[in-house]
Amino acid sequence: MKTKQNDCNMNNTITTVDISLPKQKSVYKGKVRDVINIDDDLLVMIVTDRISCFDVVLLNGIPYKGQVLNLLAAKFLEDTIDIIPNWMIAVPDPNVMIGYKCVPFKVEMIVRGYLSGHAWREYKTGKRALCGVKLPDNLNENDKLPAPIITPTTKADVGHDEDISRENILKQGLVSEEDYRLLESYSLALFERGARLAAEKGLILVDTKYEFGKYRDNDIYLIDEIHTPDSSRYFYADGYPERQNKGEPQKQLSKEFARQWLIENGFQGKDGQQIPEMGESFISSVSERYIELFENLTGEPFIRTEVSDISQRIENNINQFFITKQQTTI
Repeated sequence: MKTKQNDCNMNNTITTVDISLPKQKSVYKGKVRDVINIDDDLLVMIVTDRISCFDVVLLNGIPYKGQVLNLLAAKFLEDTIDIIPNWMIAVPDPNVMIGYKCVPFKVEMIVRGYLSGHAWREYKTGKRALCGVKLPDNLNENDKLPAPIITPTTKADVGHDEDISRENILKQGLVSEEDYRLLESYSLALFERGARLAAEKGLILVDTKYEFGKYRDNDIYLIDEIHTPDSSRYFYADGYPERQNKGEPQKQLSKEFARQWLIENGFQGKDGQQIPEMGESFISSVSERYIELFENLTGEPFIRTEVSDISQRIENNINQFFITKQQTTI
């Protein structure tokens, strides 16, 4: 196994993975995850320390980011299995999840409970509808919406995801009407569960995205990550009303602060813009933000795993999983 590692504050980060497994058919390298197809039945998802904003992978990895994302995703997949089946089978390594290979729907379901991030940036330009969903007048940034809304996007293999309305999803045949009604129902139920779990930890789930696919039994499964700081935005509940009334920024735990740093440094993922390089102190602060969110959401201390040879650790743990799986099926 070959990986590219960067040193940051004496920690190794994993940004590139090259591994070959038995019955491996293909490898998909996403913005953050490297996904290996095993015999068109299972997927091995290696969650790297890469970070992307505005659909662009930044120059530096973030220590422990992959571990945070993977372990949080595993927790919330377990916490929502009563709502919808999901793709996860096992977590053999802090940076690895193995699960069923599903055929993904070509849309991502974005659920918003507050007017923040992309929605606010659109709203302040004067738009009063997002993805065909009408928004009230006279809202301020980070205001709570009357009810959660779904603002889907296309799912791009490369480049930017694009906003799309329910009407256009059905018109283009991206999802059948029957399946789309289920996606809407699942998405709102998952958001309600995520919001409740966050509230129990003193946090507000502001918005998030869900991805779905169909397994070979043709049932809809929840796939990829769920309720992580890469797919979700969280505010601290304590002090939210006071900050909102004063027009102050909300204290948040999400990737949005990294987006804001990029905007302040002249980058929004647009053509011709150069990606700014993050300094070591900023990288360290990003890492601590991810760890802080993990500890707030789980109520447990984050255990920094041994990363002196993260490549070998990942390889050994994946191989051990398949050895054990083979032995139990003989």
